[in-house]
Amino acid sequence: MKMDKVAGSGNDEYMTPCYAIEPLLKYLKPFHTVWCPFDIERSNFVKMLREEGHEVIHTHIDEGKDFFTQNINCDVIVSNPPFSRKTEILERLFELDKPFAMLVGVVGLFESQRRFNMFKDNKFEIMYLNKRVSYLRSYDDERPAFNPPFSSVYVCHNILPQQIVFETVDNRRKVICSLSNQK
Repeated sequence: MKMDKVAGSGNDEYMTPCYAIEPLLKYLKPFHTVWCPFDIERSNFVKMLREEGHEVIHTHIDEGKDFFTQNINCDVIVSNPPFSRKTEILERLFELDKPFAMLVGVVGLFESQRRFNMFKDNKFEIMYLNKRVSYLRSYDDERPAFNPPFSSVYVCHNILPQQIVFETVDNRRKVICSLSNQK
């Protein structure tokens, strides 16, 4: 399902709140250099990963850096990709064969033959969050812009200790991130 259609706009650029990133951090400890291919400097992924001591390389199509043509030297790839391109993005990630974690909508994740075959033929893990993620439209306004009618999960490759992991989202983390973004 395309997030842009669900949201009623022609854009599926939604930012991830800090509380949705926090559960992933403990699984990224063995990695040093993180590539965030769909992120800008102000991204919460970039900020939180740097706070955790990771070297972060961020790229974004708006800066002329196309994920499909880039080959970044990194240990792991982490982001919230454009939902309307999740199939092509996941295919490329599996081709790169680097550890990755992508936050995507769970609705329809396995419901096409193309994605079914992709997941069947590749090692992957899922991190399921206990609550839906309320995405941001802008880092300038920390209020949720979009409360999707579906849950989001992290689709991972060579990151989680087992194929499915359940994590708790702490919505109180939103307030802490709002304060750190104002610096």
